[in-house]
Amino acid sequence: MFGNKTAVATLISCAIAATAALPAYAATTFKLSHNQDRNHPVHKSMKYMADEVKKLTNGEVKIRIYPNGQLGTQRESMELMQNGALDMVKSNASEMESFEPAYGAFNIPYIFHDRDHYYRSMEGEVGQKILKASEDKGFIGLTYYDGGSRSFYANKEIKSPADLAGMKIRVQPSPTAVNMIKLMGGSPTPLAYGELYTALQQGVVDGAENNPTALTNSRHGEVAKIYSMDEHTMIPDVLLISTTSWNKLTDEQKDLVKQAADDSMAYHKELWTKMIDEAMDKAKSSMDVKVVSVDKQAFIDAVKPMHDEALKNPAIKDYVQGIDALAK
Repeated sequence: MFGNKTAVATLISCAIAATAALPAYAATTFKLSHNQDRNHPVHKSMKYMADEVKKLTNGEVKIRIYPNGQLGTQRESMELMQNGALDMVKSNASEMESFEPAYGAFNIPYIFHDRDHYYRSMEGEVGQKILKASEDKGFIGLTYYDGGSRSFYANKEIKSPADLAGMKIRVQPSPTAVNMIKLMGGSPTPLAYGELYTALQQGVVDGAENNPTALTNSRHGEVAKIYSMDEHTMIPDVLLISTTSWNKLTDEQKDLVKQAADDSMAYHKELWTKMIDEAMDKAKSSMDVKVVSVDKQAFIDAVKPMHDEALKNPAIKDYVQGIDALAK
C-alpha cells in the first residue's frame, strides 16, 4: 500500500515538473488600423473577422481594431505596417497603388462592367494573385471589401466630360485617379479625405468623387447637392497584414485567419448593399441631394487611353487581361 502511494506521488511530481517546463501560453494580438467610424460596414465586417479569428484559433490569435484614424492616417498606417511597426491596416486599392503597382489594375475607370464582374474578379485567381503580389514589400493582402461604385458630386450636374472643364475635383493620392480626371477634362486635386468637407464648403475644390455613403456618413451632401451617377470606378478596400506579423503565425493559424477574412468579405457584401440603399434614400429625402442619371459612354471613351496603356504596362498587364476575360 505504501509502495503504491509512493508511486502515485512520484507520478504527480513528474507531471507537475513536466507542466512547469512547458512554455507559458500567450495569445498573439495584432493591432488593426483603419480610418472609418464604428458604424461603417467596413468596421463591422472587420469586427466580424476578428471575432471569427478568435473563435477559429481558440483564442490563440486576437485582433484589436483601432477605427477613426486613431493610429494615423491611412497612408501613415500603411508606412508603419510596411516597416513592421503596425500589424494590420485597411486601405483601398487607389492608395495602395503607390505601395504595390498591381493594385493599379483595379483603379482603371470602367474596368468592371458591373458588380457581378467585380466580385468574380475579387474572388477569383486574378484578385488573389494581387493580394499576394506585395509579399516582398513588407505586407500581403488578406481580402477585399466592397467600396461601391464612385461617381461625381458637386453643386452642378456632371453629365459629360465637358461639364468637368475648369472644375477642381478632389481625388485620392493615386496616379491613376489623377490621370482619369485629366482625361475627363477636370483639374485633379489630391486631398486627405478628412479635409474634404471644409474644402467643398470653402470652394477649395469644386467637387469630388466617391460612393453615396460620402454624402451621408461624412455629410458631404450638406455642401454638395448634386450626385451624378457616372460610376467611373469600383475600387475595393483591402485588408492587409505585415509579412512580419504574418510570419509569426503557424501554417494552421494562417489558414484560419485567411478563412475568417474571406468569410468577412461575404458578410460585408450584404452589409454594403443595405447601406448603399439607405444612403441613397437619406441623401435624397433628408439632405435634398439631387441624383442625376448619366450616359456613361462619353466618359468611357474619354478614359479609353488608360485601358489601352494598362495593357502595355508589364506591372499590371496580366491582371487587366485576367479581369477583362472575366467580363465575357
